[in-house]
Amino acid sequence: MTEKNVGILAIEVYTPKTFISQSNLEKHNGVSKGKFTIGLGQDAIGLVNGDSEDVNSLALTVVHNLLEKYSIDPNTVGRLEIGTETLIDKSKSTKTVLMSLFGSNTDIEGV
Repeated sequence: MTEKNVGILAIEVYTPKTFISQSNLEKHNGVSKGKFTIGLGQDAIGLVNGDSEDVNSLALTVVHNLLEKYSIDPNTVGRLEIGTETLIDKSKSTKTVLMSLFGSNTDIEGV
């Protein structure tokens, strides 16, 4: 049996609407000029909007958009990988939150 549609078939990105300049952050934090702009290669950093956004709401937005935009049947998803820059186990709880988008499909591999 040959499987179709294996691999990365679509990608979605969400960036917070609030940004601050990395050079201003360097000044504010009293670190050497270029630590963030040259060292990290960033001009700005996105910030979540207070209580209305967090890692889970960002992930819910992205996965929901993927399912809708590409007409993906949640019952056909077999693997879901989550990566965050938050606490070590946060990706596990984020996957738990995202599972609400997959209805009765509880047989999804990954972290």
